[in-house]
Amino acid sequence: MAKTMLEVRDLKKYFDTPGGALHAVDGVSFTIAEGETLGVVGESGCGKSTLGRLVLHLLDITGGKVFFEGEDITKVNRAKLRELRNRMQIIFQDPFSSLNPRMTVSTAIAEPLIIAKYERSVIGKRVRELMATVGLADRLANTYPHELDGGRRQRIGIARALALNPKFIVCDEPVSALDVSIQAQILNLMQDLQEQLGLTYIFITHDMSVVRYISHNICVMYLGQLLEKAPSRTLFEKTYHPYTKALLSSILLPNIHQRRERILIRGELSSPINPKPGCRFCVRCQYSRERCGEETPALEEVEPGHFVACHYVREINAL
Repeated sequence: MAKTMLEVRDLKKYFDTPGGALHAVDGVSFTIAEGETLGVVGESGCGKSTLGRLVLHLLDITGGKVFFEGEDITKVNRAKLRELRNRMQIIFQDPFSSLNPRMTVSTAIAEPLIIAKYERSVIGKRVRELMATVGLADRLANTYPHELDGGRRQRIGIARALALNPKFIVCDEPVSALDVSIQAQILNLMQDLQEQLGLTYIFITHDMSVVRYISHNICVMYLGQLLEKAPSRTLFEKTYHPYTKALLSSILLPNIHQRRERILIRGELSSPINPKPGCRFCVRCQYSRERCGEETPALEEVEPGHFVACHYVREINAL
């Protein structure tokens, strides 16, 4: 059995606003085994990027626990955080805005090594190794980000994330800003790197086709909470939550003669500011019951390894 790389327990992040506390992440729990990919999927604003930043301590945690390789890293001092940066990294969504336009390719890749105080001779060799690893030609070493296409810029971001030999990487929608053909190249590169280096990923996306391709397990988020969690194949073969079913129905099929019934989600989003008890999806759910608006459903196991937070699903399974 694979060793647990990351464990998150009841993680919370609230932001203060003039109207009250915005519950960006509210009671999220999961584990990731070493060498696996956890896909986190949901609409824009559901809290998936905030979740990734909380794990890496790019944002302060409001509540809950985070364990990395069995060690509680929920509250760490600056020295410990610097050590963790060597083992935990992030690939950002926009490869253009995440790179310094005044830095060349080689300088941008070398920056983490310089901060970590590697020797100059080691840095030059390591930069060349990283460029070769991510598929960047040596002739691009002195070019600037604006001279490159999106795929090459994202390869720089991947090389920077790999510079300090991390074990765990948060991938925050790393292909959403790229053309479809380039997306496939980057996804294949990330899978190859995972196999070669034994990396563990959190892969954040809103694209169900992408998350199915790259993930071992998938978490579906909605307004800061997990609604469904299951192995990738299981989730696509037997979906329980009405929200997940609606997301899957939006996937385009490659066969124009094959039709899929599209499930349209109607109604407005519930406010994440000082949310009332109850299911946060109930105002948009066609199966909503009176209980759904009064009691928050717990994330419960309906099949081995398959967890769902839904009163309706619980009632159906009880029949």
